Amino acid sequence: MVTPADRSHMVIGGSMAFVITETDRTHLRRCVDLAREALEHGDEPFGSVLVGADGTELFADHNHVAGGDHTQHPEFAIARWAAQHLRPDQRATATVYTSGEHCPMCSAAHGWVGLGRIVYATSSAQLTAWQAEWGLTPGPVRPLAITDVVPDAVVDGPDPDLADEVRELHRRSLHTR
Repeated sequence: MVTPADRSHMVIGGSMAFVITETDRTHLRRCVDLAREALEHGDEPFGSVLVGADGTELFADHNHVAGGDHTQHPEFAIARWAAQHLRPDQRATATVYTSGEHCPMCSAAHGWVGLGRIVYATSSAQLTAWQAEWGLTPGPVRPLAITDVVPDAVVDGPDPDLADEVRELHRRSLHTR
C-alpha cells in the first residue's frame, strides 16, 4: 500500500499535488477501458477497479445505470463487494482506482466500508465543467469532492495524462442519452 509519506509530490500553482505513479496509471487505464466498455453497452462511461495491498486486482466493474437504477455505480459495487469478501484490515489497505471521482453516494459507501486509498483519473469538478460546457442540466445530487464527504480519505487525482481520453468518452456519451 502507498502511504501519504511514500507518495511523491510537487507544487502546482501554490498547491500540493500528488504524482500518480506508473503502477497507478496502469490501474487507471484499466478503469478507462471499463468506462469505454460501459459506453459500448449504452451506459455512462465510468469504470472502477479494487486492488489489494499486494497489487492484485480483486474486483472490477463499470456503470450499470442505463436500466434506470442510478445507484448502480462501480464504486458502490466495489464497496458492497469488499464488505462481503474482505476483512476490515484488507479493506483498509486496498486501493480503489476509478475513471471519475466518486459521487457523494459512493464516497459515503467507501467511508462506511473502510476502504483505503482512492485514485481517480478525472475529478467531479472536471466532469461538472464539461457538462456545463455541453449545456447539460446538472444532476439531482451536488457534486462534492470525496474529502467533503469522507474528510480523512486518502485521495489522489486527477491524472492529467488521462483527462482528454475520459472527456472524449463523456462527450460521446451525449449521443447515447
